[in-house]
Amino acid sequence: MPSRPLVGVIACRREVEGHPAHMVTDKYLSALRAYGLAPVVLPVWRDSVDGDLLAHLDGLLLTGSYSNVEPSRYGAEQAPENTRGDLHRDAAALAWIPAAIARGLPLLGICRGFQELNVAYGGTLHQAVQNVPGLFDHREPEADYATRYAPAHDIELHPGGRLATLHPELHAKVNSLHQQGIDRLGSGLAVEARAPDGLIEAVSVAEVPGFALAVQWHPEWHPEEHPLYHAIFQGFATACREHGVSRASALATQNHSGDPILIQESRS
Repeated sequence: MPSRPLVGVIACRREVEGHPAHMVTDKYLSALRAYGLAPVVLPVWRDSVDGDLLAHLDGLLLTGSYSNVEPSRYGAEQAPENTRGDLHRDAAALAWIPAAIARGLPLLGICRGFQELNVAYGGTLHQAVQNVPGLFDHREPEADYATRYAPAHDIELHPGGRLATLHPELHAKVNSLHQQGIDRLGSGLAVEARAPDGLIEAVSVAEVPGFALAVQWHPEWHPEEHPLYHAIFQGFATACREHGVSRASALATQNHSGDPILIQESRS
């Protein structure tokens, strides 16, 4: 039986019982496992991000979080509504994103991960979407989990886009649990879906032929029950498996020849 592809899952750094902890909520790990992938939690340190970790992986997942990207990362002052940060995660995400893209590593960003991808490509964020004229209030309701993660609004997929190749129906309904959102789109990113108010809900990395996709909603919540969520995780899993086969072949060639295989990595 072939081994499951290894997918690195970025952690958040929080305090647990008075101690710093690196943590990922179960729903992300369980979703990856359900699609035949082996999740590996990646700890984050603001002053020490090991890019070599990515060489052993077949995919990278940037999860959602209640924390937000530090506004100074995109040239903004902190808004009063923006109350939670994670500088360690910022450093890790913004280092790993270009490194993963340079390696051709399949990448999936969710919620905060979606926003991190935009900032990594020079984009900016609305820190309080609910205060922007013309935009909806996209925040999660104060309710039980089933209600929070229930479909909340429609999205329209971009015809001919990468997301549309995974899910041919151009309309879907998704959950909504975010206060922040894309203001200026990062250079090199392509819009894959929008909400009815025009807010960008999904993007891809235009210059990359492989899987490099991020969404503002939470497809990890019972993905097998939602056709679009299922298509996203199925597409990501397929890309990770293909990367695993390629990586295993490269290692076999290296072991056979005895010569190291050099992998160039972005230093941007």
